[in-house]
Amino acid sequence: MSDHEISGKDALVRISATTAREIIELCGTVQFDGNTETGVNAALQLAERFAYLAYDALGDTVPDHEEMARRIMRKNGEHAQLKINEAIKSVQHLTEALAVATKELDTAREELATFYKLRETDVHKANAKAESAIAHTQTAILRILGFSGSGVALLRPSCAQQNILNDTAFYGQSPYVPAPIASGTGPWAEAYSKARATLAQLSLEEKVNLTGGASAPNGCSGNIPSIGRVGFQGMCLTDAGNGVRATDFVNGWPSGIHVGASWNKDLAHQRGIYLGGEFRAKGVNVALGPVAGPLGRISLAGRNWEGFSNDPYLAGALSSETVTGIQSQGVITSTKNSYILNHLLKTELGYQGFVVSDWVAQHAGTASANAGLDMSMPAGATFWGDSLTQAVVNGSVPESRIDDIATRILAAWYQMGQDTSFPLPGSGMPASLVEPHKAVNARNPAAKPYLLQGAIEGHVLVKNVNSALPLRSPKLLSLYGYSATSAPNNNPPSAGALGAWPYGAGAYANPEAIICGLTSTTCGSAPDIAFNGTLVSGGGSGAITPPYISAPLDALLAYAYDNDVTLLWDFINTDGTGVVDQATDACLVFINAWAVEGRDRTHLSDEYSDKLVNNIADQCSNTIVVVNNAGIRVVDGFYNHPNVTAIVYSHLPGQDSGRALVSILSGQTSPSGKLPYTVAKNESDYGKLLSPALPTSPYEFFPQANFTEGLLIDYRAFDALNIEPRFEFGFGLTYTTFTYSDLSLISTGAPTQTYPTGEILPGGKTDLWDVLFTATATVTNTGSDYPAAEIAQLYVTIPNAGVGRQLRGFFKADIGVGASVQVPFKLTRRDLSVWDVVAQDWKLQSGTYVVDVGASSRNLPLSQTITIPEDQGS
Repeated sequence: MSDHEISGKDALVRISATTAREIIELCGTVQFDGNTETGVNAALQLAERFAYLAYDALGDTVPDHEEMARRIMRKNGEHAQLKINEAIKSVQHLTEALAVATKELDTAREELATFYKLRETDVHKANAKAESAIAHTQTAILRILGFSGSGVALLRPSCAQQNILNDTAFYGQSPYVPAPIASGTGPWAEAYSKARATLAQLSLEEKVNLTGGASAPNGCSGNIPSIGRVGFQGMCLTDAGNGVRATDFVNGWPSGIHVGASWNKDLAHQRGIYLGGEFRAKGVNVALGPVAGPLGRISLAGRNWEGFSNDPYLAGALSSETVTGIQSQGVITSTKNSYILNHLLKTELGYQGFVVSDWVAQHAGTASANAGLDMSMPAGATFWGDSLTQAVVNGSVPESRIDDIATRILAAWYQMGQDTSFPLPGSGMPASLVEPHKAVNARNPAAKPYLLQGAIEGHVLVKNVNSALPLRSPKLLSLYGYSATSAPNNNPPSAGALGAWPYGAGAYANPEAIICGLTSTTCGSAPDIAFNGTLVSGGGSGAITPPYISAPLDALLAYAYDNDVTLLWDFINTDGTGVVDQATDACLVFINAWAVEGRDRTHLSDEYSDKLVNNIADQCSNTIVVVNNAGIRVVDGFYNHPNVTAIVYSHLPGQDSGRALVSILSGQTSPSGKLPYTVAKNESDYGKLLSPALPTSPYEFFPQANFTEGLLIDYRAFDALNIEPRFEFGFGLTYTTFTYSDLSLISTGAPTQTYPTGEILPGGKTDLWDVLFTATATVTNTGSDYPAAEIAQLYVTIPNAGVGRQLRGFFKADIGVGASVQVPFKLTRRDLSVWDVVAQDWKLQSGTYVVDVGASSRNLPLSQTITIPEDQGS
């Protein structure tokens, strides 16, 4: 055996042993204490020491591989080739680990520099920066250790807690599922035919170039380079599901949670059409949205507002309408473990498109390619690029996998018609808005009514004592609260690191001292409110970029002018004491609940806002509270105050926020929104799903969600545990009343065998979508004054399913005064099935199913049963 043959292995053994000794020497003395300068520096030194050792090993492991291969092949042929492949893989893994570790160390140094600046003036923030520096250095250590398997075995037990190599040892590993080759059947057949013809003309390097992001002189979130000789123009991928982010001349649409509260499939579809048109006009090939789930599972999660609902049926229905709307404009959508990608998505669901990583979320090279990842963003070269080409050459990744990746990407491009008359990628997305650039106006005037109607229908009225709303010819209205006016900044160059309009972003710093001064609890790392103006969107990559903002104050000023109303306001008094004119007809208090990508909310309410409401209500007998909420907002801090007569969840309405609200307050439009989540009386009612179950040492670097709650999420958990909510899922008031009657269930006669047997096409086995039963019910507007829309909801209780009633249908109908409407529902095989973990298939169980219809998950006056007989063929 030659020296070259064993050098790679020797290097790995040496680095493992050396690393272990270093940890043993340092682990007993270094305290990872984020509050001390010594602890931070010690952690950095430890990580850097490992990095230097690793670079040494890398130098020993990278002789000329071609020369090595020639020498070994002369001696031992096939066995030697296996050895050289192992050496090459070792180098790849180590190189990848070092690249990530280097970035982590750079970030840690930046955080440490900030720590030094802040430690004399703001201990709280300085400590947070110190803790962040520690976290990044520990991550760097783990990345460097991750390529060597033997080092940790030498550690003392007390030190091993700081140095877990990977999560496989603790959580197990999904069974390996080979990546399937896309079938290209059904509606994708023509696109796949074109893609395969193009693929045949590409070199391996060109195929690999399709798999990863590359830099480009535009403002896209990510780019795939062009291949001009075959007519492929490349791709621009840009955020997000609620509108085109961080650019000009686009609309600011209602956010996902607002659409969810509307329960309106038609509006979701129209919103998707116009969103798609704006992405297309800007030269965006892939819209990075919508968010489908499982957002909402964790009540405090910072990105819940981007999704439609905590319920999978409602979220799925609105996601489907959004996707078909966007893709009708020729824009690809990106709805947000080899088993999941290769088996569930690409095999069971017959998925024909491609899978893209979240930004900087790829953490492996060859493994992720074999596990089913198709596109790496934003920089393919980090783990793929030349390394992926080399992996194909040395056999680590089959070339058939690269062919399938490239075919899927090209087929999606052809399927959406982007090979003909599509704008150049990123042509309307300037790299810098403060530099001269071409103005591409993507707004369609025909979208205006849908922007306003979408904003109106996502408002949910949850309290209305003695018909406090609508307002009836008021003479004097008094306005209070920090969420009534527009934010002081609607300028993207001033938006900070996220590059989007910063609604609420200023709250990171500005209101914290005020909040801390008025509450008895300790402030968290981020406030729960946006003190600098009304919320039309949440924060982060899903933030919208509106051309204007109609804030509540703006719209109320116009209302006051048109209706001879005196309007008083005080947005300076921070606690609401001694400010109410006693001649006022109503006091409107505007508060909000802020949420942002990158961090979870601290609480589902805040003492500052609750105190403001209560202080106003102490002085005003008709206090109406308007809550801009980017997620669940618990209101029991003021709900029972006798002078709080009305509460409106206004969610995140987009650019027409104020106009939509005043339409409802004035009675021009009856509210029709209903809650797409459950509002508890107390935060503790959400139990273990209130906040993430973050792992502690020694697993803190490998958070794991085990989903032990099963199907018991949101209303299903409240029902199973018999917890009374403040407002149940599907609840919402309006200015009239409705009655339900005449529930009818009819079998269609479709086969009811236990398991589906249909062909697998995109979406799964075709007979999963067979309609087994149809249902109708009559809804009557029994009020005398207002026409309104009602959302009739159908719930099914499946026998022996381990969960109670589940939403399986809804229908929104406009109903005039005294009129009746028959609302229809369809129940498919999939609606009535459960997942059989043994058969690994959807099972239609025999037995009695209960079907309930009504106005919310706990107001279901109509009920019938249906029976599925035993499958005689089973």
